Amino acid sequence: MHTPVMTDQVIYYLNCLPGRIYCDGTIGLGGHAKNILDCTSPDGMLLGIDMDSKALAAARERLAEFGDRAILVQGNYKDLPSILASQNLSEIDGVLLDLGVSSLQLDDSGRGFSFLRDEPLEMNFDIHGRRKASQIINQYPESRLAEIIWKYGQERWARRIARRIVAERKKTPIESTAHLVRIICSAVPRSKGKWRIHPATRTFQALRMEVNQELENLCQFLEVVWGCLKRGGRVCIISFHSLEDGMVKRSFREKAKANDGSSEHRMVEVLTKKPLKPSLEEVSMNPRSRSAKMRAAECH
Repeated sequence: MHTPVMTDQVIYYLNCLPGRIYCDGTIGLGGHAKNILDCTSPDGMLLGIDMDSKALAAARERLAEFGDRAILVQGNYKDLPSILASQNLSEIDGVLLDLGVSSLQLDDSGRGFSFLRDEPLEMNFDIHGRRKASQIINQYPESRLAEIIWKYGQERWARRIARRIVAERKKTPIESTAHLVRIICSAVPRSKGKWRIHPATRTFQALRMEVNQELENLCQFLEVVWGCLKRGGRVCIISFHSLEDGMVKRSFREKAKANDGSSEHRMVEVLTKKPLKPSLEEVSMNPRSRSAKMRAAECH
């Protein structure tokens, strides 16, 4: 079962109270959602959104005990206003995004998120999604591949990897994770015969972000979320990538600076001057939490 990160901080900064309505925009397997529903008992409600239908099915089973207090919808959190409207909701008390990849996707999806197993190169959160990592690998120009791997993966060997990919795909299409891993390993040099981390780590991250348009989705969400919150409503975002954290940081600060005190505009207060990080104890128990950063803001 997926272990949610920074649960105490999430509950505190969302200000979870009975009778309120919250949204988990990346509900995954329902770990954070269960905590929110527990803390808002007996009459708090939660709207859970996820692109992954398999994750939603698992979350629905996990949250069955809460009955109609939990509403689950397949969709993209960037479309929060229209999803709220579809549920006859106008404004809510808080929104959570956990931008990490769930254990289900990494360990048991069969969609190529992990470089540790041989799976089809898909990497789409939505199992019916049209974009696939194999299309990117086999169709993008070398320069574009290098740009993605460098920008999203922060991979210093991005150009070498892109060059090897293009050379290999001229011989045969690259359709599996194992095939791609072999190419990457041949391109990334070792230091004293070893790699500090698995050489495919950053490239796989970059491809996943490109397939699912993760930065674009986050950018759109940060524009629309404020109109979805009640006065005093809060947004908490847990990110695992410096580009994501930077976007959240800039958006919160820009919204806070834009406060003009007029009744027509929502005022935004940044609640976390610096990003919150998991404790050393949490990281030791759940190593996947080590790169998590959380920021929170309140809408007045």
